[in-house]
Amino acid sequence: MQRYYTRACNFYFGNQSKILVNKKKSIPLHQIKEISFDHVEIITRKKIRRISINQVKKLPNNLKKKINADIKKINSKKINFSNFNFKKIPNILGVLNLTPDSFSDGGKFNKKNKGIAQAVSLYKSGASIIDVGGESTRPGSKPVHEKQEWNRINKILKLIVKKIPISLDTRKSRIMENGIRMGVKLINDVSGLSYDPKTINILKKYKIPFVIQHSVGTPENMQKKAKYKNELLDIYDYFEEKIKLIRSKGIKHNNIILDPGIGFGKNLKHNMNLIRSVSIFHSLGFPILVGNSRKRFIKDISKKNDSKTRIGGTMASSLYLLMQGIQILRIHDVNEVKQGIKVFNEIVKN
Repeated sequence: MQRYYTRACNFYFGNQSKILVNKKKSIPLHQIKEISFDHVEIITRKKIRRISINQVKKLPNNLKKKINADIKKINSKKINFSNFNFKKIPNILGVLNLTPDSFSDGGKFNKKNKGIAQAVSLYKSGASIIDVGGESTRPGSKPVHEKQEWNRINKILKLIVKKIPISLDTRKSRIMENGIRMGVKLINDVSGLSYDPKTINILKKYKIPFVIQHSVGTPENMQKKAKYKNELLDIYDYFEEKIKLIRSKGIKHNNIILDPGIGFGKNLKHNMNLIRSVSIFHSLGFPILVGNSRKRFIKDISKKNDSKTRIGGTMASSLYLLMQGIQILRIHDVNEVKQGIKVFNEIVKN
């Protein structure tokens, strides 16, 4: 049986969007009138068909039912959690790597005073929550023992977790539990809950919000296994299976975020196709997070214009992701990206 997928497209913003929504000529994304769409792509493994929302009613009954169900999820209001405000997009998840070897800022903030100062700076600059990690998962990195990982983050967590909303970037269930007991508000597991079999039990026990990220293999070998039949649809199917799994394990809440995992087992072509068509994931019904900040795809494209911060490529991709309705961006340079978002919103305001 042929499988159909729905991608919202042809977005409008600001006052123009509100006018079209009020005239029922476009559909608001997550009940936010300032961003709406009036076309969808109906995607199969063989072809893509783009139609206006008014043409959906002319589809065969079974297909019409499927597309309308997807549009309902795309249109559904998102409930706030973990200090994210889904009435406005995008939210920013600030990055704080307390590691000596992360790909862009390893060793820069792993001293206590520098780490605390950076967390405060990211939060004051406009991050909704700070993603703290003690293990690098860059391509080629090796696992860190959980005791060493915990030692890297423990002292700083104790000093900031009651003052600043914290997300914990870890693959290990024991570190998750330690962080949750301290007051962490979100778990961000880059392995898609696959690295540690005890992870799902911890998430169920504490009913904490969490991120499901797509990745292939482990950081040591993921770039060697970057093969897909169709990366966009394969990752969509992966998320559906993960949601079925966690439901079967007794996790019933909807405080779940989906991250397609840019750079985690993907080459440049895969990354570009994912970013280009990322709005397909709205039809899964959960907030979407994208980690585009300073990623290698920027170097691959810019070549001689590459820089350590890659702020130009981060900004360009961030604005495109904003225009696809992405709810959360995982960002190193919070002040600069926040500035760009404010300027964009002012331009489309009237």
